[in-house]
Amino acid sequence: MAGILLLNGSPRKDGCTAAALTEMIRTFEKEGMETELIHVGNRNIRGCIACNRCAERGKCVFDDLVNEVAPKFEAADGLVVGSPVYYGSPNGTLLSFLDRLFYSTPFPKHMKVGASVVSCRRGGNTASFDVLNKYFTISSMPVASSTYWNQVHGFTAEDVKKDLEGLQTMRNLARSMAFLIKAIADAKQTHGLPALERGSFTSFPDGK
Repeated sequence: MAGILLLNGSPRKDGCTAAALTEMIRTFEKEGMETELIHVGNRNIRGCIACNRCAERGKCVFDDLVNEVAPKFEAADGLVVGSPVYYGSPNGTLLSFLDRLFYSTPFPKHMKVGASVVSCRRGGNTASFDVLNKYFTISSMPVASSTYWNQVHGFTAEDVKKDLEGLQTMRNLARSMAFLIKAIADAKQTHGLPALERGSFTSFPDGK
C-alpha cells in the first residue's frame, strides 16, 4: 500500500494547518493510502550550518527530528508539507527542518509526489506556497495540484472548518496526489523511471 508522509509546520497540533491536513488524511484513507502525520512546528530545530558533514555521514550532523524523519521520507511515496503563514512566509522552524532534511539525505526523491498546504488569516498564502514548492521542484518530485492554490483561511481551526472552498481544495488535492502516486507506480512497472542526468554544475571560479 502506498504511503504518504505529512508534516505539520505549525506549533499548534490542533490549529488551522492541522485542520487542512486532517481533511486530506480522511480523503487519503478513502483512496486506500496509508498516512503518517508528524508535528514539526513545535520542535526545537536549528538551521543548516553548511558544514557538509552529511556528505560523509549520510545524515545530518545534528541528530534530531530531521534524522528521525529521513527514513520515513525515503520509504514514502508522497510528501505533504503544511505551514501557517508568518510575515508572508512559512514557519521558520519548518524551513530549517526542510533545508536540512532535503540537503542531508542521500537517497533520491525522484518521482516521489509532493504537495504543500498553507494556512493564514488573510494574506501571504501564495508567497508561502511558492517557497514550499521549491523543495519539490529542485528534487525531481512531481507536484500535486488542486482546483485552487492549496490554501485555507481562518484564525482558528473552527474558522478553517467554515472555509468550505478551502476544505474542498484539500480533498481534491488529496485525490489528485493519490492518483499521481498510483499512476507513477504503474508507469514504473511498465516503463521504468525517467533517466536523470548528473555531472554538470555551473560555477565560474575564474570569474568567466
